[in-house]
Amino acid sequence: GIELIRASVVGGTGYTGVELLRILASHSEVEVVSVTSRSDAGRPVSSVYPNLRGAVDCLFTQPSPEALIDSDVVFFATPNGTAMRMAPELLRHGVKVIDLAADFRLKDPEVWSQWYGEEHACPDLLAEAVYGLPEVNRSAIRTASLIACPGCYPTAVQLALLPLLKEHLIDTRVVADVKSGVSGAGRKAEIPVMMSETGESFKAYSASRHRHWPEIVQGLRGFSGRDVQLTFIPHLVPMIRGIHATVYCQPATEIPDLQSLFERYYFDEPYVDVLPTGSHPDTRNVRGSNRCQIAVHRPEGSPHIVVLAVIDNLVKGAAGQAVQNMNLMFGLRETTGIPILGLYP
Repeated sequence: GIELIRASVVGGTGYTGVELLRILASHSEVEVVSVTSRSDAGRPVSSVYPNLRGAVDCLFTQPSPEALIDSDVVFFATPNGTAMRMAPELLRHGVKVIDLAADFRLKDPEVWSQWYGEEHACPDLLAEAVYGLPEVNRSAIRTASLIACPGCYPTAVQLALLPLLKEHLIDTRVVADVKSGVSGAGRKAEIPVMMSETGESFKAYSASRHRHWPEIVQGLRGFSGRDVQLTFIPHLVPMIRGIHATVYCQPATEIPDLQSLFERYYFDEPYVDVLPTGSHPDTRNVRGSNRCQIAVHRPEGSPHIVVLAVIDNLVKGAAGQAVQNMNLMFGLRETTGIPILGLYP
């Protein structure tokens, strides 16, 4: 038979970790060989996540580079600051590394430590890491051994703006007003994310400073070649999954047909779906799916172009996109094992 890709997941007890296991468990070319968790070491994965019974039946183990070096690929679904301590050792042994956290997303180690509050453990690897947004970096991803999987907000905002900035059709001042479900805060027992705190309520947070800001700015600069002045305001919505980005920008030139620009741009993209003129994408239509649905508007009487983009923060915003990257790195069909259709209702 064909050799399966031996995959390990470090940090298998967070929401992105279990989502990764859900996708990998039904992937025809992958065998999950180890799942680590400091807090649950020794317990069967399926006792913590009964949804994985019969599909992922190994025990959680303690994370250590020695235990991971016989994998073909290691996914880090860990808090920021973990992957950078283990990646150099794994890469030396020829293991491919896909980090779902922020350790390799920013190219400048000083900017990284400014936003993440510690020294970067392997600044030399930042230049080598490929930013895992396939719609922008597909060919680099194919030959990469270290992937920085984009954040969830940055995925939605960058896909919303890519055609406009790439073609230099808009002014560089951009406003991204973005909403996220509560799972984006991670799996932890904290008062602000309890049901009785978030339910029936709505608020902006980190309005003066959010860690995804430098990542989005770096990406937008990368594909427009210009410095972009971004105002980025995240909000917390009382739902479990989903991100909705409403992005406002001003045309720099006459744009004949926005709809056909977006349709043409994303025509061949398996995971970007440009909706018909006048649509308003709904987060529930991408729940459980790796798809980003986009609609573009010119509101009556307004100088602005408004782009609406929705994703599932745990799939296209994290685990699904990570597997999309893995498929590219291992020369598989890009859509192998990754859900396109959302759960409805």
